[in-house]
Amino acid sequence: MDWGVTLTIAIAVLLMLFTLGMPVFVAFLVINVVGVFMLFGTSGFGMFTNSIYQTINQESLIAIPLFILMGEVLFRSNAVDILANSIDKMVGNVRGRHYVLVTALSTVFGALSGSAVAVAAMLGRTVLPSMEQRGYDVRLATSAVLGGASLAPIIPPSLLVVMVGSMVDVSIAKLLIAGIIPGVMMAFVMVIYTYIRILRDPSLEPPQKEAKAEFNLKEFVMAFVRTLPFLIVIFSVMGLILLGVVTPTESAATGVLGALVAAAVFRKLSLKMMYQALLGTCSVSAMILIIMASSMLFGQLLSFTGASSGLVRMASEMDLPTVGTFIILMLIPFLLCMFVDLFAVMLVAIPIYDPLLQVYGFDPVWFWMLFLINLTLGSLTPPFGYTIFALKGAMPSLSLDDVYAGAWPMVGLFILGMAIMYVFPGIITWLPALIG
Repeated sequence: MDWGVTLTIAIAVLLMLFTLGMPVFVAFLVINVVGVFMLFGTSGFGMFTNSIYQTINQESLIAIPLFILMGEVLFRSNAVDILANSIDKMVGNVRGRHYVLVTALSTVFGALSGSAVAVAAMLGRTVLPSMEQRGYDVRLATSAVLGGASLAPIIPPSLLVVMVGSMVDVSIAKLLIAGIIPGVMMAFVMVIYTYIRILRDPSLEPPQKEAKAEFNLKEFVMAFVRTLPFLIVIFSVMGLILLGVVTPTESAATGVLGALVAAAVFRKLSLKMMYQALLGTCSVSAMILIIMASSMLFGQLLSFTGASSGLVRMASEMDLPTVGTFIILMLIPFLLCMFVDLFAVMLVAIPIYDPLLQVYGFDPVWFWMLFLINLTLGSLTPPFGYTIFALKGAMPSLSLDDVYAGAWPMVGLFILGMAIMYVFPGIITWLPALIG
């Protein structure tokens, strides 16, 4: 069967299953089982189980349940609520302070974990419910979470950067440094977007009696003291990495330890709380890991049918000007990442894309950084981006319409950011050039 027909049928079946209300992981499992049977018969089910085992057995995925556990501990120890109340007292009348906070938190934790899925799930269990209860607009808050979390593969340290650098002849150090300015720029753009939305529609903020808290020095000092346990968590993740004590994956474990210390300070550390936190972590982590494993197998099936390589090869063979070729080279992985795990897309696209860089004169550091931004953009884009489904799974009360409505503005901002970086490549290449 032609790869184009195969891809069309696979997408159509997925759409139908989603329309019927089938959970994401079940839909992927169904199409994977059917696909394996049609391609390989019953002998292919060994590959099915082996693929799932290899996917969920990756060491890098350890960060996902650990970061979720950290979020569960913070959530059940009331650390997030205490932080929100403290910020109200400390910041005073600054507008949209919690939108900015959630953008900053998702950016920081995304940079440290390297996993947009882990950060989206963690904040979906902690900050987002708190903001909804306090009267913040859930769609704008969702935008802040998804946007910041999607910076995970960009801002160092980043597992994806290391993977790309290992597969192509590019300095990993330069690739890591290259993500700093683009990541900070995108976070700044998100904050500007938030303030523009608030200025145009003041109803996006909480009720005035909450938003207009009066400043008081004594309350300010007490509020700052109450944030100190939370700063322990930040240091246990970010500080230890900066000091070179732990790796990004290990930082998730130290983050859990920091969360336990914070819970003890807030006098909420108990066996019952830990049991509830572990139970919540297991359920959310299992759902996310099944989705990722199913998505990885789906990518393998597309590779076996020639659909993935066919799409990429078709783009590379088009007789287009440089800018047109660049757009096509970005469009294909963008579309694939809406349906397929970005690791699978990377493994297929990078060996084919790498020889094209010299042909079109693309700077490798610049191109691969935009490639990574593009991959995370695809996983953020409705209707199938798995980052948005991770957020939905972590906060079941959040409607899919609200998730989609929150995701689309971030998609637009990422496209705008990529366009700026295309026109001004120095945004990416300036820092790497300093190290020679």
